[in-house]
Amino acid sequence: MPRNYRVAVIGRTRRGDYGHGLDVVWRQIPNAQLVAVADDDDQGRIAAQKRLGVKNVYADYRDMLKKERPQIVSVACRWLDPHRDMVIACAEAGSSVFLEKPMCRTLAEADEMMAACEKHHVKLAIAHQTRYSPRVQRIKEMIAAGQLGEILELRGRGKEDPRVGGQDLMVLGTHIMDLMRFVAGDPRWCFARVSVLGKERATPIAKADVREGGEGMGPIAGDHIVAQYGFDKGAVGYFASQKAPRGPGERDRFGLSIHGSKGVIQLTTGSLPAAYFLADASWFPGRSRAQWQEITSAGVGKPETLKDGGLGQGNVWIVNDLIESIEKDRQPKGSMYDGRAALEMIMAVYESQRVRAAVDLPLRNRRHPLTMV
Repeated sequence: MPRNYRVAVIGRTRRGDYGHGLDVVWRQIPNAQLVAVADDDDQGRIAAQKRLGVKNVYADYRDMLKKERPQIVSVACRWLDPHRDMVIACAEAGSSVFLEKPMCRTLAEADEMMAACEKHHVKLAIAHQTRYSPRVQRIKEMIAAGQLGEILELRGRGKEDPRVGGQDLMVLGTHIMDLMRFVAGDPRWCFARVSVLGKERATPIAKADVREGGEGMGPIAGDHIVAQYGFDKGAVGYFASQKAPRGPGERDRFGLSIHGSKGVIQLTTGSLPAAYFLADASWFPGRSRAQWQEITSAGVGKPETLKDGGLGQGNVWIVNDLIESIEKDRQPKGSMYDGRAALEMIMAVYESQRVRAAVDLPLRNRRHPLTMV
């Protein structure tokens, strides 16, 4: 018989709220019982109680953990400043965690969170929904089967909306970094340039350009970011976020392109992200008869049989995998190690800019590089 799990939710109304559905997902899990919610905002707490249908509410999440003893907790706030303390408190209470992305503000915080989870033998899953998509699983299988050939380049961009630059790197870049690692493994080095774009040229950031980012993420800088990563077998990854004029109806370029010796794959993010394959070694459809083919959960060029449930569907896949990881004592598919590795790729951008050179990964410096500019 399936084991039933006591589940609680931590949110912070108007200071990170409840993320991308990390609270309501549990209502779709048959063997999960929502027992309580914690929110230090009075009105938000009442609203969450009604939305989740829970009996018990708390202003202090520590009180909730002590009294309710949940087996799993959704740490749902989007803002990053409380993630470290909330996750460590959950781990000390023996609760596994479903955590909103990005993982936290600094590598030092990530190290502390992971140490607490390891010490208390609990699991932590990060809300990188795309890596759980069946379409991305088909892409992994295509790469393993050699359909793409050797991976030569990975090209990713942020959304380049008003958050362009430092905030784009943190909030959206985490998805791109996670996907790069998912298909190519761990990067070995990073070389990056973080600049402020003027009328004529981009100027490398100085101390005066460092500012506090939104969503409690800590210091950020730049509106023109270009980063290069080295992977095994000579593969190179790129990430960029650049302030640029946008015409009427222009859509963002947020996504990842994977260029191999036999073709190209392009994909976005989500539970069923748009994904296409071009079987052309020149990467140029005009030079051959190759056409872009859609990649669905059934494979290349095959009709999609699944309904796109958005991030909500991705959350269902994550929490089901989290429960299985608890029962089988393995790491979730998107674990705390993956969350820290994506954050490390982000911090490597600033560290490379700080030292004006390529930096090896993993980083030796666990402090936020912008505090050392």
